[in-house]
Amino acid sequence: MDLPKEVRERLEQMVEAPFAKLCGMELVSMGPRTARVRLPLEGRENALGAMHGGALFALADQAFALAANQGENIYVAMNASIHYIRPATGTVEAESRLIGQSGRTALFEVKIFQEDELVAIFQGTGYRLPKKLI
Repeated sequence: MDLPKEVRERLEQMVEAPFAKLCGMELVSMGPRTARVRLPLEGRENALGAMHGGALFALADQAFALAANQGENIYVAMNASIHYIRPATGTVEAESRLIGQSGRTALFEVKIFQEDELVAIFQGTGYRLPKKLI
């Protein structure tokens, strides 16, 4: 994907952000307004041995942010929600994609999979920051 230097640097900062590194998130791929991020189970289990819901949410949020910030504009989360479908008991991958945009907002959907099984669906609304705030 051919992106301007400023955008590539911003995305690299997001991939290398301390929280993303602490969580063990790994960028798998990016395409136009899409992103795929991986997270292993080990060290992220809840009391029942499945992946903690907060870890799944954080993974989805990272994929959302990487897909949303691939242009000249900077987007921050305005709203986000997640629907947990089944427990994740292994490595998961989150796939984010742009659903639509209007004015200053853009809607993204993130599906989280363990292999071929759908684990959760996340929706995030991004708000485009005004240039004067950046």
